Amino acid sequence: MITIAKVLLTSTVENLGHVGEVVEVADGYARNYLFPRGLAIEPTEHNIARFAKERKAHEAELLEREEKARYIRDRLADQTLVFVRKAHDDDRLYGSVRSEDIAAKIEELVGEHIEPAKIRLERPIETLGPHSVTVNLYKDITVEVRIRVDEEGAKEE
Repeated sequence: MITIAKVLLTSTVENLGHVGEVVEVADGYARNYLFPRGLAIEPTEHNIARFAKERKAHEAELLEREEKARYIRDRLADQTLVFVRKAHDDDRLYGSVRSEDIAAKIEELVGEHIEPAKIRLERPIETLGPHSVTVNLYKDITVEVRIRVDEEGAKEE
């Protein structure tokens, strides 16, 4: 039979909770994993009060991240990112457009760093023309970014 233990999280633990929260876990999980790694402590009044300030700071940080993600989403919503690359005669690129390139262009445009891993690109873009990628900004905040790859040396319209 599994016994349940209440623990106070000292760090955010994925799929369990955030710093300062009191959560219920299996007793063995608390004893063998959370306590030895310093991820949780006993939820005494003193400990709860001690981590209340950290919890408020953590919640403020999460709110700030969400606001920043909404700002980036709004700035990118109507933008088309243009890349110029050399291409073969059949419109295939010599050098592809990768998620790192897209992240750098977003940072240049918005002034905020985006991790390339947050850009959903199944494979690098290897052809001229319009493309579309999804960027996961934060939790459920995503934006569809339009990308256009033009040929280097082509005449401007």
